[in-house]
Amino acid sequence: MVLTALLSDIRERDFVSPQRMSRRLRLPLAELAKLAHIHRNTLTQRPDSPLVQKSLEPVVRILAAAEQLTGDPDRAIIWFRHQPIAGHDGLTALELVEAGHADAVLAHLEDLRDGISA
Repeated sequence: MVLTALLSDIRERDFVSPQRMSRRLRLPLAELAKLAHIHRNTLTQRPDSPLVQKSLEPVVRILAAAEQLTGDPDRAIIWFRHQPIAGHDGLTALELVEAGHADAVLAHLEDLRDGISA
């Protein structure tokens, strides 16, 4: 995975910082925990644990791919939070990830990258 500007912003030493990700996405930690399907206490008390890092990985992959497509970390975040994805009942990437469909978002981004309009 390419280290984008956004990923650089949310990393702390050698792990993704839930606190930094929360600030950068403008999501409360409780919402980030819900998005990552992990208990908020685990997210805050053991941010560098393998469980937390694995739980955040789909969001990190989606944000990195969105940033590569948009060329701008802020636009990637706006897209992630607010842009409905065609073919998914008007749900945003954030809502799809929260519903357990991160793979659908990644597939959509791959289609966009490959020039397949969705």
